[in-house]
Amino acid sequence: MTEQDSDITIAVIGLGYVGLPLAVAFARHHAVIGFDIDETRVVELSQGQDRTREVSSESLLSAERLRFVSQADELSGANHYIITVPTPVDDNNTPDLTPLIAASKTVGALMKAGDTVIYESTVYPGATEGVCAAELSAISGLQLGKDFYLAYSPERINPGDPINTLSSITKVVAGSDQTTADRVNRLYQKIISAGTYLAPSIRVAEAAKAIENTQRDINIAFMNELSMMFHEMDIDVLEVIETAATKWNFLKFTPGLVGGHCIGVDPYYLIHKSQEKGYFPQLITTARRINENMSAYVCERILKLMALKQKHVVNARILVMGLTFKENCPDLRNTRVIEIIQQMNRYHARTEVYDPWVSKEDVAGLDLNFTTEPVDGTYDLVVVAVPHRQFSTDNPRRYLKPGGILFDLKGLLPDEWVDERL
Repeated sequence: MTEQDSDITIAVIGLGYVGLPLAVAFARHHAVIGFDIDETRVVELSQGQDRTREVSSESLLSAERLRFVSQADELSGANHYIITVPTPVDDNNTPDLTPLIAASKTVGALMKAGDTVIYESTVYPGATEGVCAAELSAISGLQLGKDFYLAYSPERINPGDPINTLSSITKVVAGSDQTTADRVNRLYQKIISAGTYLAPSIRVAEAAKAIENTQRDINIAFMNELSMMFHEMDIDVLEVIETAATKWNFLKFTPGLVGGHCIGVDPYYLIHKSQEKGYFPQLITTARRINENMSAYVCERILKLMALKQKHVVNARILVMGLTFKENCPDLRNTRVIEIIQQMNRYHARTEVYDPWVSKEDVAGLDLNFTTEPVDGTYDLVVVAVPHRQFSTDNPRRYLKPGGILFDLKGLLPDEWVDERL
């Protein structure tokens, strides 16, 4: 199957951190329809407003070949569908493919013979050709490889990172057959300046994506365990890491909370599939357990510090600085900071949250006491939970009462400012 560039119309399903930059990039070369079920999101984007702050207003308003829609029937003119919906886990940490299946059904109802469907969502190996292709065929009545074509190109977006962006990260591409893989590879090469990597199969590409974030999860878990160990030995773990990092092959990760939609989720997809096949991963599972328990460990450290300083947690005024799952971005997905807040409130502390990257509207459903202007000299304890750049230059001790405590979870602040750091 061959197509001229003028014949290609791309529909991007899901306009979040992954889909929106993709839609804007492809609109420089092709007609693009951006679809999202959130009507408010679609209106905002049409007006040049991106609440994720990943795409500028200028880029949105100047993308003349891109239009945003919230109704599925407005996608009918597309012949290439790129699905970028979330793939979360449920309360039991089992993969939840509900959004992916729903998107597949939407596309399946619109597909025509000759169309191509590309998935970017992170899944376990076999899901794209098994679950997704089956949904597409069942709804459309079309046969894979004969009537429609399937590809997989896992997203590698790093929210809040202005350097490692869509175009500057090598793009992995795979297809259900070699002809489709080559054709989709050429499509992505138009927007990826860093180049593409053609994986030998979709299952290999799915597995590669899953282990990228699993590797990070394991490395952070190692640092978290070191933090616990060295705290008992009265050794500063960050000083240990800095010293070890003088060796060329040391991997300089740091301890902390592991949230977000990727690192804290993707390992469960691998664990699920592996257990389904009869192998029960030990290292990956242990790393997940360590990182899942990190917020409880942080609270334990804080309570012990307060007791040492003869500060009672009941009715204590506490300010938590930073709520997003990582620094310098407004992404609240799976943030573990909220667990610290909830645990402190169980002890009847009076906790306030301050984060310049989010608004009161963003946290409306989270049952938090959110403040946009912390008051100097008000708090018994300040916890710097997220290392936003705004926090690095202004000494947060000014928010403390005399004798108040400053706890730095990520080692952002100078030693002389803080009472303790993780």
